[in-house]
Amino acid sequence: MVSKVQKRAPVSKKLQSLRSISNSHAHSKTSIILDASKYIQDLKRKLEQMNEEIIAAARSSSAEHNPFLQLIVEPREGGFLIKMFAERSCSGLLVFILEAFEELGLDVHQARVSCSNNFLLEAVGTINDNQSADQKDAQAVKEVVLQAIQNWSEITQQE
Repeated sequence: MVSKVQKRAPVSKKLQSLRSISNSHAHSKTSIILDASKYIQDLKRKLEQMNEEIIAAARSSSAEHNPFLQLIVEPREGGFLIKMFAERSCSGLLVFILEAFEELGLDVHQARVSCSNNFLLEAVGTINDNQSADQKDAQAVKEVVLQAIQNWSEITQQE
C-alpha cells in the first residue's frame, strides 16, 4: 500500500510549481491557491487591457484611411438630426446614406448636402412608423449610417 508521504509528494510538487509560477511567498496550501487565483485574475485583466489597446490601434489606423472627420446623430422630438462631414468629396455616398435612411424608416424632412470639395450632410428626419420610433435610438441610427459608409467604401475601392 502507498504511504501518505508518497501520496503527498506529487501534490506538494504541484503546489511548489504553482507557488513559483504565481510568485507567491505563502506556505499553506490555501494561501498558495489564493495567490495563484489572484495571479490568474491579474493575467486576465492584463490580457483584456492588451486586447482593448489592439482594438483601439486597429480603429485608429482604419480611421486614418477613413475620410470622415465627424458623424453626429442627435435625437430630436420624434426623430434625429444627422450631421456628417468629410474632408474630401465622396461621389455616390449620398445614395447609400439615403438608402440607409429608407431601411430605418426615417423620413427626411429637411436636408442640406454639399459634395463639391468636401462632403457635408445635415439632415433632419423622423421615424415614419410610430411603433418603431421608440425602438430606434441615436446609436442605432449612427451604426446604420456607418454601415452605409462602409458599404460605399467597399464598392468604391473595388472600382
